[in-house]
Amino acid sequence: MNNALTFRVATETDIPAMSRIRLAVTENALSNPARITTQMYEDYLEKLGRGWVAESSEGIVGFAYACRADGSVWALFVQPGEEGRGAARGMMNLLTSWLFSIGHDSIRLGTEANTRADRFYQAQGWKRGAMIDSVEVEYTLEREAWMDLQGVRSGSPI
Repeated sequence: MNNALTFRVATETDIPAMSRIRLAVTENALSNPARITTQMYEDYLEKLGRGWVAESSEGIVGFAYACRADGSVWALFVQPGEEGRGAARGMMNLLTSWLFSIGHDSIRLGTEANTRADRFYQAQGWKRGAMIDSVEVEYTLEREAWMDLQGVRSGSPI
């Protein structure tokens, strides 16, 4: 059985799997599952941003969405039990490359503090900022810092 991960742009047919994953996570869990609607998933496919999925031979194991307007990460989730295989890192590379390629100089996200996700973003070179509220911390990634992390020379087009 080949269980290698592949990555691709998300489509409307992926929404049920993405919703299943979002509802299954134990960190950054939704207190009100009705808060994230099917329409929101659809809007972020291309209208408001772009989405990606990570797939194995078993199906979709993770998804990510980026917001075009403000250069933020709307979602990045991996199916419980599939963590540590590179799904989050692969999707993060796709969405940061895309956001920088469309002209953002800085991108941002928020995540629950003191979680696996919090440690993941720090390890990926994101700058941990202030607490947004009593639960969530803000992260930013500047284009120049990202280029340095990628080994791209300053001034080179992305």
